[in-house]
Amino acid sequence: MGLIDTVKEALASDSAARPRPDDGSEGAYWCDDCDVRIRDVDLAGEPTCPDCGEEMRFERASGRSCAC
Repeated sequence: MGLIDTVKEALASDSAARPRPDDGSEGAYWCDDCDVRIRDVDLAGEPTCPDCGEEMRFERASGRSCAC
């Protein structure tokens, strides 16, 4: 299989085939200064960055291709 065929196959793959966690997560908290991400279901306590201590912003998950 050539490189072009591999790229075509990767682009044509079904996104629904990839599993998505079903743990009730609605998004993640982000620290824009430190590039730290914590999923909402993994957060214990206030949404503050563990690296710098600043408040983190919430970003809601949307769609099946979300990395959250």
